[in-house]
Amino acid sequence: QLQLVESGGGLVQPGGSLRLSCAASGFTLDYYVIGWFRQAPGKEREGVSCISSSDGSTYYADSVKGRFTISRANAKNTMYLQMNSLKPEDTAVYYCAAVYSRRSSARYLQVDEYDYWGQGTQVTVSS
Repeated sequence: QLQLVESGGGLVQPGGSLRLSCAASGFTLDYYVIGWFRQAPGKEREGVSCISSSDGSTYYADSVKGRFTISRANAKNTMYLQMNSLKPEDTAVYYCAAVYSRRSSARYLQVDEYDYWGQGTQVTVSS
């Protein structure tokens, strides 16, 4: 059974940091593009960041550039999203996602480009 499980969400003050993790089971992430998405109440799910499988290219939404860092640890079958300088507008449920692709420089930031999804983890930025 293919599964993605997020962890690491929580409540943090503005300016603080969190690291989200996403562990895969039932398949190996080596050949998958992996991405992070978020959905705030009343808003559509939006792409935050992705990392390709073949060349490790990374892409970020403009709203998080310079603050968030995506990474993958294939040996652990896990991916991460390091979030620094958090703002109240970063408050959302964060989801990890994966899709099989060996395409280089794969920039997949649309919901319908992914096949597998985690259940989500809540991130709340508030004082």
